Amino acid sequence: MEQRLAAFFGFAAAGTNLRREVLAGATTFVTMAYIVAVNPAILKAAGIPEGPSMVATVMTAMFGTLVMGLYANRPFAIAPYMGENAFIAYTVVRVLGFRWQTALGAVFVAGVLFMLLTVARVRQWMTEAVPPGLRFSFAAGIGLFLAFIGLNEAGIVALGVTGAPVKIGALNSAAAMVAIFGFVAIALLTLWRVPGAILLGILLASAAAFAFGVAGMPHRWISAPPNPAPIFLKLDLSGTFEWGFFGVLLTIFVMALIDTLGTLVGVSERAGLLDQHGHLPQIERPMLADALATVFAALVGTTTAGAFIESAAGVSVGGRTGMTAVVTAMLFGASLFFAPAVTAIPPQAYGPALVMVGAMMIAPISKIDFDDYTELIPAFAVIALMSFTYNIGVGITAGFVLYPWFKVAAGRAREIQPGLWMLNILSLLFFVFYPY
Repeated sequence: MEQRLAAFFGFAAAGTNLRREVLAGATTFVTMAYIVAVNPAILKAAGIPEGPSMVATVMTAMFGTLVMGLYANRPFAIAPYMGENAFIAYTVVRVLGFRWQTALGAVFVAGVLFMLLTVARVRQWMTEAVPPGLRFSFAAGIGLFLAFIGLNEAGIVALGVTGAPVKIGALNSAAAMVAIFGFVAIALLTLWRVPGAILLGILLASAAAFAFGVAGMPHRWISAPPNPAPIFLKLDLSGTFEWGFFGVLLTIFVMALIDTLGTLVGVSERAGLLDQHGHLPQIERPMLADALATVFAALVGTTTAGAFIESAAGVSVGGRTGMTAVVTAMLFGASLFFAPAVTAIPPQAYGPALVMVGAMMIAPISKIDFDDYTELIPAFAVIALMSFTYNIGVGITAGFVLYPWFKVAAGRAREIQPGLWMLNILSLLFFVFYPY
C-alpha cells in the first residue's frame, strides 16, 4: 500500500515519505480545526443554525481538501474562508438585510464563475495583475476586521454611545476574564510553537467557561452528526441576479480571488514549490479545486471556501504532496461525530481565536513600501475602510479604484497590467451600484 501511495503522489520526486506526509496532514488539521467551531459561530449571526452549519463546514473541508490532494496533488487544505464568512454574516445579512439563502446563491454563482474563468485561464491572468502592495493590504485589513469581531464577541470591546462608537467591555466580569485567559493561552502556546495552539487555546478557554458557569456544558460529547437538511440546497439563485445584489456578488468574487492567490503563493513559497519566476506550476489545478469547493459549499449551506494559510503548518513539518491534504480531509471527517462538543464552544473561547488569527494575518503589512505614496495610500485606504466601515468588500474595492489612478498621477502608468484595469472597472461599478 505504501509503495502505491508513493507512486501515486510522487513521494520520491518531492523528497518525502508516507510517515512525514501523515504527520503533516495531522498537523494541518490540528492547526485549522478551529474552523469547525468558529465558522458556524460566525454564520449564526446570519441566522444559519449552528448544528447544520457545522456539518456543512466539515463536508466542505472534506470535499475541497480531497480534491486538492487527489487532483491537484498539493499539500493544501481547503475550508470555508475566514473573512468571507464574516462578510456574509455581518455585512450582507446584518447590515444590508439580505437573506442568507440569497447570500449562498451568490457564493454558488461565484464558484461557477471561478470554474469557468479558471478553465479559460482568465482567473490566472487577473491574479497575476494584482500588485504585491495591494495583496499585503488585503491580508492586513481582513486581520484587523476579524480581530475587531473577536474582541466584540468576547465582550472585551462593546458598543458605545453617540460620539464614541465603541468602548471597553466589563473586564471585571467572569465572561471577559475567560476571554482574556483564552487569548493569553493561545498567544503563549503560539509563542512556544505548540502544534495546534489555537485549537488548544479554544479548548482551555471553553473548559474555563464551563467551570465558572459562563457557558453550559454539553449534554453529551459524541453523537451522530446533526441533520444538514435545514440548510442543504437552500440557496436562492433568483435573488442573486437582482441588480441591487451586484455589489455583493462582485465583493464575494474579488475576496475569494485574492484569498486564494495569497494562500497558494505564500504557502508554496515556504514549501519550495514555486519555480524560478515565482509562479506555482499548474496553478490552475489548485485554483479549480477551490472553485469546486466553493460551488459545493453553497450547495451544502456554507460560505466561500479555498486554500487555508494554516496549510503552512503541515508544510513546515515536511508535507509536500497531496497525501498531506488527504490525511487532513480524513481527520475532518472524523470530527463530524463530535458535534455536541464543538457547537458548545462559547464566544468567550472562539472570540480570542479570531483575535489571534487576525494578529497572524496582519504580518504582511511590513512588506508594504511606506516610502512610496502610490503604494501606501491605496494600502491604507484598504486597511482603514475594511475596519471603519465594517465592510471588507469596501476596503478591497477601494484599493482597486485608487491604486492604478495614483500610478497614473505619478507618471507610472506602465506599472499597471491590463488585468488590474479590469478589476478597477469592476470596483467602480461596485461603488456605483452598491446598496447604500
